[in-house]
Amino acid sequence: MDFRYLGNSGLKISEITYGNWLTHGSQVENDMAAQCVRAALDEGISTFDTADVYANTLAETVLGEALKGERRESLEIFTKVYWPTGPGGKNDTGLSRKHIMESINGSLQRLQTDYVDLYQAHRFDTETPLEETMQAFADVVRQGKALYIGVSEWTAEQIRSGVELARELNVQLISSQPQYSMLWRVIEDEVVRTSAELGVSQIVWSPIAQGVLSGKYVPGQPLPEGSRATDEKGGADMIKRFMRDDVLTQVQKLKPIADDAGLTMAQLAIAWVLQNDNVASALVGASRPEQVTENVKAAGVKLDADALAAIDSALGEVIERDPGKTKETSPQARVA
Repeated sequence: MDFRYLGNSGLKISEITYGNWLTHGSQVENDMAAQCVRAALDEGISTFDTADVYANTLAETVLGEALKGERRESLEIFTKVYWPTGPGGKNDTGLSRKHIMESINGSLQRLQTDYVDLYQAHRFDTETPLEETMQAFADVVRQGKALYIGVSEWTAEQIRSGVELARELNVQLISSQPQYSMLWRVIEDEVVRTSAELGVSQIVWSPIAQGVLSGKYVPGQPLPEGSRATDEKGGADMIKRFMRDDVLTQVQKLKPIADDAGLTMAQLAIAWVLQNDNVASALVGASRPEQVTENVKAAGVKLDADALAAIDSALGEVIERDPGKTKETSPQARVA
């Protein structure tokens, strides 16, 4: 496993981060989840990402139990706050001081740790003053409950405002966690450029486009049994934007490129996002330990210019590049 600095900080994280969105506490039984975490540790992954909203707090509980007994100083544990948790009361969501302070305490209890290495705003809260949010995050850091702060799916303008306030408060906002893949490149023009200027790194989620870039979905063929596209708990909803015949047809053209590189299509997809200098780590989940073992083979891979050009040519017009999609896919008002 290779490691990269996260933003303009001294914190190093593994190039592959193990994430448990849509798996732990919902799709995957706890025993299998623990096996996946064990496989990640065995492969050299030291960075683990979760969120309080995943499986309505159960994912944090499962991860905390799976990591129990590991040397805490050897791990980087990340979690997030914003979306509704618990019974969904009026203050059980957003980035108010009340919700942040209560949420960090709940997350630490479930994760069985005294602190998280990175505490992230899971979305931008349009209904709470940013000054209130950043002051609360700064206090979480000063209380020793988080070492650094980050954001997820914020626009370039929102990231700039957050970094400026963080600097005034003498805390470090060092990361952004957006969706990024060969098919979804909306962060490149604005978010990546602004982040690089400000000393912020990307920890990217869905580098395999929810499994589409693995090549397992073939136009005109039945959906693989047990795949995300058949998951009615949320997976099918997330993947539907990529499940068009024109997209799936172009994705199949990536196979010879992967073969030439000695990679599976999924490994090629993960390696591709890691070619971006502003990407510190690719978030990868798993429902089986062998998926972890296969995915980590993308770490340290260098794709040459010909391979990168061939990927662009193969995907052509199905690549989404509109930077406006970041704001468009985020809530415009707080989710109650």
